[in-house]
Amino acid sequence: MKIASIQLDIFWEDKKKNFEQARAFVKRATEDECDLVVFPEMFSSGFSMNLEVIAEPTNTETTQFLCRLAKQYQINLIAGFVEKIDDRIENIALFVHRDGQVKARYIKNYPFSHAGEDKFYSSGDQQVVFDLEDSRASMFICYDLRFPELFRKVAKQVEIMFVMANWPVARQEHWEILLKARAIENQCFVVGVNRIGRDGNDLEYGGGSHVYDPSGKDLSRGDEDQEYIVTQIDLSQVGHHRRDLPFLGDMKN
Repeated sequence: MKIASIQLDIFWEDKKKNFEQARAFVKRATEDECDLVVFPEMFSSGFSMNLEVIAEPTNTETTQFLCRLAKQYQINLIAGFVEKIDDRIENIALFVHRDGQVKARYIKNYPFSHAGEDKFYSSGDQQVVFDLEDSRASMFICYDLRFPELFRKVAKQVEIMFVMANWPVARQEHWEILLKARAIENQCFVVGVNRIGRDGNDLEYGGGSHVYDPSGKDLSRGDEDQEYIVTQIDLSQVGHHRRDLPFLGDMKN
């Protein structure tokens, strides 16, 4: 499987410009014969609490844009943004199949309380597992990465986990170490996609998107100036690795 990780330098609360950027990167990934494109958390707005501007009803503008994009370019997409359902505002991630259909929707389980996200966004309480080509996958959002029990719940069911983020450079080392730890302990591929640039909160982001294999080997890393990274992975490694080192079999639940 060939994955394009997009470390988007997100235009603050400017959906139109971010859509334009996203389309250009999807086109490029298609030309590079990628199977999947992964964008950061809140790719269309940045990590904002300005809900009147960025929140939208479910299955409207951003969802429709992603579905059209996936179908037009015949490529799988994972992206995060903000939806409003009745009185709930949710920081979500979608997996959109290359046929243009939404196949999985995930709500961030742990809003980032340190920045007050929990005061604006409702938390999810479910994990998702979905089919991705010939494998099974799960996805998580940013602060979720600090809670390994979330990942453990789906470890035996998946070969690959995705984490999309707006993770600031001040805690860059934590981001990279935790991604690697999730790969090693769950014996699967972990794809972490962060943003670059500076946002409307004056926070700086240094990228550091990674793809780790089931043994924790680093297959790719994006630096602070790089928006587009392509990584080829062999998902059959997961089964081989787990048979050679059957650590997950010793889990107690």
